[in-house]
Amino acid sequence: MPHARDRWPVAVPVAWVAGVAGAGSLAGTLAHPLTGRVAHVAWWIPAEVSVLLVLTAVTIRRSPVRHAALSGGLSGAAVALILLRAVWQGPPQLAVGACAGWALGAVAAAGIGLYLRRLDDNRRRAVEEATRAQRLGLARDLHDFVAHDVNGMLVQAQAAQAVAGALPEPVADALRRIEDAGQRALASLDRAVHALGEPGPGIEELERLAGAFSPGVRVELAVESGLAPRQEVSSLAYRVVTEALTNVRRHAPRATTVEVEIRTAEDVLCVRVADDGGGTSPSARPGGYGLAGLADLLAARGGALTAGPHGRGWQVKVEVPL
Repeated sequence: MPHARDRWPVAVPVAWVAGVAGAGSLAGTLAHPLTGRVAHVAWWIPAEVSVLLVLTAVTIRRSPVRHAALSGGLSGAAVALILLRAVWQGPPQLAVGACAGWALGAVAAAGIGLYLRRLDDNRRRAVEEATRAQRLGLARDLHDFVAHDVNGMLVQAQAAQAVAGALPEPVADALRRIEDAGQRALASLDRAVHALGEPGPGIEELERLAGAFSPGVRVELAVESGLAPRQEVSSLAYRVVTEALTNVRRHAPRATTVEVEIRTAEDVLCVRVADDGGGTSPSARPGGYGLAGLADLLAARGGALTAGPHGRGWQVKVEVPL
């Protein structure tokens, strides 16, 4: 699977460079008829075309769809029209033929970018499928082996309580505690198997989560209207909000308001959780299990997580590719 650095964080700079370079080249091409000058085909035209072709392919491969279409289109059009600098005063058929010939290079660069983009997407889907298969295998192992052994321990504890005659109170109390612990362990295993077998709750459950948060803390929930991401993305956003709210409860006891915002920007789902409680969150330190673990999970899926002080409190911001 492509790492976060492979597409999203570098996508906008690459698209920006391609767009600016394409627009600048087009401006230079259009300036020749206005000035009445005719350019000679020198070494710098192939060099300029080579740079534009590379930018076109890289932008289409790595950028979000909207950026790829706009910036890749500008750089590709600049390649197709660049010979107008030399032939704009000639016969129309010469200009059309020159543009058509150079346009083939732009089409080839776009095709290479699309092909590589498809390979990246196929690789990412293959890794997701392999990860899901591993999760399902682990769920089956938990159900078939661990749950079976725990259930055997529970049966033994129940059978010991059913023997003839009264048991000493300490022994009876120990058996009851063993039975209760076994019941809780089975319930936890059932929840773990269910979570491994299919995605957990999504953003549709955030209102219930916000309503059940700590008394005295107001959770202001703002979810973009009509938002319906894939279940995996929605479940990941829910996990981020849950972890951030848990950190507010643990590390910001003076918080009175928590803002939860979920929206889309281009091809990215943006999640922001900010509180006014002051302090820092140890869960964000490298090597921890809270936000640090979620950051690793997001990076593996092409996203990014940042956390740090914000105003009087703490803020967590997440971007997940849609």
